[in-house]
Order: sequence, then structure tokens, then C-alpha cells
Amino acid sequence: MRKQIAAANWKMNLTVDKAEVLLDNILSADISLSSDQLAVFAVPSPYLQLAQQKLNNKENFYIAAQNCYSKKSGAYTGEVSVEMLQSLNIQYVVIGHSERREYFQESNAFLAEKLNIALEYNITPIFCCGEPLSIRDAQTQNEFVSTQLEESLFHFSADDVQKIAIAYEPIWAIGTGKTATSEQAQEMHAHLRKVLADKYGKDVADNISILYGGSVKASNAKEIFSQPDVDGGLVGGASLLADEFIAIIKSLK
Repeated sequence: MRKQIAAANWKMNLTVDKAEVLLDNILSADISLSSDQLAVFAVPSPYLQLAQQKLNNKENFYIAAQNCYSKKSGAYTGEVSVEMLQSLNIQYVVIGHSERREYFQESNAFLAEKLNIALEYNITPIFCCGEPLSIRDAQTQNEFVSTQLEESLFHFSADDVQKIAIAYEPIWAIGTGKTATSEQAQEMHAHLRKVLADKYGKDVADNISILYGGSVKASNAKEIFSQPDVDGGLVGGASLLADEFIAIIKSLK
């Protein structure tokens, strides 16, 4: 059974005091996760160690880095290596978020390098893909996201590709208040799973978690997560509000 994941992406938000309060409020809530359900917090790099200490090996709760670099170490001022993450026992990392692609010009080939080194260090990537509004308007979103998967993932073996979670982000629905309908989310998730199945076979594709990442909130999470190919969400703004994210976690199927 593939994992159902509620992943919080705090982006570049919160002071350390506010981050601590938010984690305390969520972790003190009455949340019961089954063995196939996970809550993941992608926090800013300065808060990784604090967040890891707060979790204190709480079952099925994990911390993720929001990014990593493609090299093990070296003269790359300001970057964070997977070796550093591993030394903090960070087990997840977000790779290829639309903001990294847009603002920092991260290409599919560069993201493939990041995926390679994350898996080398046994850190689970949450690999983001998705189309901007212009692509959606042109009705070429399927081809667009297929290319993202092919150029970043298809060099992996069947065993390794199953170690990666995928997050589909309709970029036109991030931070805009717009949300893909549950039917639109399911349609794209089913397409992504078919792309994976065509390359690796149905059994492999059915074992890969695919999250939805576009303005998920407490009021729509249950409906979106109920779709057969949607395995949870990568949550932005709503993850900064304890009550919202608690409700989202509880919406996992």
C-alpha cells in the first residue's frame, strides 16, 4: 500500500519563535496516523535541527528540507548538501518546487542530479512537477508534465524510482486562491501514474505516492484526497496555521 502523505511547505516564512509555537500546537493535537500515513514538515534550513528535536522520533512524523544542492560538498556558499541533511537525520527533501524552477532557473537535468545525490544518501525526495497557466490554457499540460518526469526520473531503475514521492503542482493554483477541481487533480494524477506505468510497469507505478500541491486547505482536502490516484498533499499557506494543517492531516485516506 502506497504512503498517504500530508506535507507542509513553510517556504520562507516564520521567525524561530513562531515556528516553535506552530510545531508545538500541531504535535500536541490529537492526531492518530496509521502505518501508511505520514506528516512531513518542510521547514526553512535554519529550523531543521529545532524541528527535528521537536519531533523527537514521533512515529510517522518527519522533517524535510526545502531544497538541497547537487554536490556532496565544496565551495558553494549558501547551499545545503544532502550530507549535511543526513548528519541531522533529515529523511525527506523537496526537489524541483515550481518556485525553484521559476526563480532560480532549475532545469529538469539539474533536478535529476539533485535526485541522484538524495537517493545516494538515502533521503527521500518529494519531486515536484506541474504546469503554468499558459500551458493549461493551451491544453498541453499532459505533455509538459510528462517531459518533466522523463527528463528527471527516467534514468532511475524501477527499484530506485519507487523511493521517490511526486507532488503535482498546477502552478496556476499556487497562492492564487484557485484550486484545481478534484476531478482535474485526479485526471492529472492518473496521467502521471500512466506515464510511470508505461515506463516501469503498473506494479511500480501503483507503489509511488503522488501528492497534490495547489491551494490545499482544510475545507477541500478531504474531497481532493479521496480521489483514487491522489495520495495526500504538499501544502503551502494552510500549513502555517495549526488548525488548518491538523485538519488536513486528518483528511488523509
